[in-house]
Amino acid sequence: MMPDPHDEIAELEAEIEALAEAAERCRKIGVAAKAAAVAGVLLLVAVAFGRFRLDPLMLVIGIAGVLGGTVLYGSNRSTLQEILDALGAREARRAGLIDELQLPVIDGSLEARPHDHRPVPSGIAPARR
Repeated sequence: MMPDPHDEIAELEAEIEALAEAAERCRKIGVAAKAAAVAGVLLLVAVAFGRFRLDPLMLVIGIAGVLGGTVLYGSNRSTLQEILDALGAREARRAGLIDELQLPVIDGSLEARPHDHRPVPSGIAPARR
């Protein structure tokens, strides 16, 4: 038995929303990873130019920031790409299912109709006949 297209569309929309949220989290992690790498570089430069005394702990922190930020950014970037690929596939499937429903096209104008006594949205003048 074929699944109901409406149910499948609803499931796809839930998956699309979850994937979009995951992509946003990946973007935020990417920004944090870049910031860690930049902070590590700045710390190493500051140590190199004598802003901080030459301390093994400062060197380790700087190197850890650069390496950790770089590795996290690279890993996160590939994860983000996988998420975006999955998101695109789900959106394409949803669009295909919607097209298969052969929904009627409705005139999208907002003008008031004789049988429709609802007010026209403000700022939009009704069409003159």
